[in-house]
Amino acid sequence: MKTIITIGREYGSAGHQIGEELAHKLSIPIYDKELLDHAASESGICKEIFENQDEKPTSSFLYSLVMDTYSFGYSSNLMNEMPLNQKVFLAQFNTIKKLAAEGPCIFVGRCADYALEGNPNLLSVFIHAPLEMRVRRIAKLYDLTNAKARDRITKTDKQRASYYNYYTSKKWGSTSSYDMSIDSGIFGIDGTIDLIIHAAKVRENGIERHIFD
Repeated sequence: MKTIITIGREYGSAGHQIGEELAHKLSIPIYDKELLDHAASESGICKEIFENQDEKPTSSFLYSLVMDTYSFGYSSNLMNEMPLNQKVFLAQFNTIKKLAAEGPCIFVGRCADYALEGNPNLLSVFIHAPLEMRVRRIAKLYDLTNAKARDRITKTDKQRASYYNYYTSKKWGSTSSYDMSIDSGIFGIDGTIDLIIHAAKVRENGIERHIFD
């Protein structure tokens, strides 16, 4: 298998669990929180900073500076002058590219689909589910009332959307931003995994795409 799979996910849609079980089934590594360890090791920035900044929205106006630095190789002095959240994003961006170059793997969240845009082996997936199903899942997982679970979902999804929309040229959750968008509430965890595996096989086999007018 050559495919690199990225998983965007609504909070409570079982995106992480799907990624874990998919990685186990395919015998390939998965990077979710693990990505923070790798990025911290590569960049020299302490892990706690990555955890505090993880998929959080930013108000910085220096996004274009970060991307220019990555694209055109400005000096390390300029890097040192960047706001902390920009350094953290760039470190993760570089780490995602490096890990993907090592072979097939799965990334969960953290704009990985954007970091790997143009990679011929990329399959980007977004997993979503009806709100009420996600509320029940989060309430059960964390022993919360439905009201508190709903609040946590709303806050987390808002953070993820703000982070993704700011750092990428795409819109979080929009079907046009990903190769696949799957409702785990309909297909379940096993069914979602099967769909992703099938899509990866189709991509790798180079089956011709038919576009109907």
